[in-house]
Amino acid sequence: MSEPWLSADDIAEHLGVTKDTVYAWIADKRMPAHKVGCLWKFQATEVDGWVRSGGSSAGGVA
Repeated sequence: MSEPWLSADDIAEHLGVTKDTVYAWIADKRMPAHKVGCLWKFQATEVDGWVRSGGSSAGGVA
């Protein structure tokens, strides 16, 4: 079974941050996200790997 796609709200809750922080990380072109129409979608495993590799701490965005 494939991994479900998560919304910005879902991934913000998963990471324990605000949705504004998620959008800031996307705008910096660092957070793995996929545009589907006008919505951003995420795979939790991609985002978790990005966090573990230090992506969320680079550049000082909180």
